[in-house]
Amino acid sequence: MRRPISVMIRLGVLAGAAAGLSACATGGSQRGTPLAEPVLYEWYGAGMDGPAAITISLSKQRAEIMLGGQYAGWMTVATGKDGHSTPPGSYRITELIADKYSSHYGRLLDAEGNVVDEDADARKDFPPPGGRFDPAPMPYWMRLTNYGIGMHGGYIPHPGSPASKGCIRMPKEFAPVIFERVRVGTPVTIIR
Repeated sequence: MRRPISVMIRLGVLAGAAAGLSACATGGSQRGTPLAEPVLYEWYGAGMDGPAAITISLSKQRAEIMLGGQYAGWMTVATGKDGHSTPPGSYRITELIADKYSSHYGRLLDAEGNVVDEDADARKDFPPPGGRFDPAPMPYWMRLTNYGIGMHGGYIPHPGSPASKGCIRMPKEFAPVIFERVRVGTPVTIIR
């Protein structure tokens, strides 16, 4: 039986939890036991063929992936937070760049390379003398609009909550899987 990727991860977490419980039963401390990470995706599409289609729910902060008309899996996403909302609508991927950097957002560094502003906007924030703007990485970029909204790998600080400047962040380790399955023209529907 083929198990989805996340089920195998969960089994590993259960084994770790069982070890932690046995330490507790023998008087051991759980202080050093790491907490289980949330499951951010499930993928059944490894052996599937056909064109991809993606539906993103803003209210659930979740994307559903179809391959050849069949359900292939889901992933947690982080869309635009207040003031930078992700626009609902029907889109098609218009550009694919594996190693992209933002032209607007990033960090400001001083002359020694120390971060002086972690959340800088190059259009209005300027580095100190001798410093520089360090653009934010946007790996596995999939453009949806001509004004800079797209999907890319990124940090999802609070699964289930918006966190971006308008783009759709995908789990970093899962973004390459989706990037390999989409093409220019792949439909992406964003719903409330």
